[in-house]
Amino acid sequence: MTQDELKALVGQAALKYVVPGEIVGVGTGSTVNKFIDALATMKDQIKGAVSSSEASTVRLKALGIPVFDSNEVESLSVYIDGADEIDHQGHMVKGGGAALTREKIVAAQSKQFVCIADESKLVDALGAFPLPVEVIPMATARVMRQFAAMGASAVVRLKDGQPLVTDNGQHIVDVMGLKITDPVAFESQVSQWPGVVTVGVFAHQKAQVCLLGTSEGVKTLSF
Repeated sequence: MTQDELKALVGQAALKYVVPGEIVGVGTGSTVNKFIDALATMKDQIKGAVSSSEASTVRLKALGIPVFDSNEVESLSVYIDGADEIDHQGHMVKGGGAALTREKIVAAQSKQFVCIADESKLVDALGAFPLPVEVIPMATARVMRQFAAMGASAVVRLKDGQPLVTDNGQHIVDVMGLKITDPVAFESQVSQWPGVVTVGVFAHQKAQVCLLGTSEGVKTLSF
């Protein structure tokens, strides 16, 4: 099966975690787009969604799914999102789509995080995928120097030759050369650096379930 077909498979499989009559947390990215398309088939059974990005909001609304502001919703039964990497404990690296801050906010208000991914995203240790870090622009150079002091290298993510601007008006630094053996401690450490809005390690808001698309079908991992 192609990677695209695997994404569609896990997007469909995630429907069984959606609680009828409730609002569902919806992430961002190409795999989540497949889930949004599948969610449209049961849109009459849910109240709507809380979205983690402008792009997902546009897609949800285009399919007739109401989108609520996260401030209007006290808690969500489930948040369904993809990952750039996920380890065997459910810790993830996220932010390839630059929506990591809003993704972490929606994850924090959800009782269960269901990760949907293809098998290429499952790793023994986080860090092979460049780690996205959302930063306030005036802190960019200093944050990059702090990563250099850890033995890593960092670059500002560009779009059309200019620094990419997130939905929150900030920049993204992508960090290479890391091996994150203690994701909880790493997330706590980098989150304290002045100017860091969000680090793309999801260890405090880790997945409880991962639906992994494999050539043999969908494999369910529980953490």
